[in-house]
Amino acid sequence: MKQTIKSNSTLRIIDANINRCREGLRVIEDCLRYVLDDAALYKKIRGIRHNTDKILRENYALLIAKRDAVSDGGRKMPETSQKKLPEIIIANFKRAQESLRVLEEYSKTVFPDLSPLFKKQRYAAYNAEKNVCLKYKNLFNE
Repeated sequence: MKQTIKSNSTLRIIDANINRCREGLRVIEDCLRYVLDDAALYKKIRGIRHNTDKILRENYALLIAKRDAVSDGGRKMPETSQKKLPEIIIANFKRAQESLRVLEEYSKTVFPDLSPLFKKQRYAAYNAEKNVCLKYKNLFNE
């Protein structure tokens, strides 16, 4: 019984973080695509999002079965105040990177062969953040 509870909790953590990661990357993607009109960087972020999604695609049904969004205490957390564009970009890079680190660590317990794949995407996200910040340094220095 203990192993089942542990596995269920771990699968919920993985499900929450794969969603959080994809959401963060999508926010960055839309900024690059619609605000900054940067096709090259948009495609890079989109690639990281798609590659991350593919890692767990075979386990999607298992993760969904463990999801409990109705009773999730995080639903009632207050939203932050309005942000400027650079803050939105940075916050979402951090959100994606932190989620990838959580996925890397927790996948070791239930999907150990997937952990290095999450690590690879985490480093791709670090590199993409650097590329965006360097290319748009004038935006980030306002």
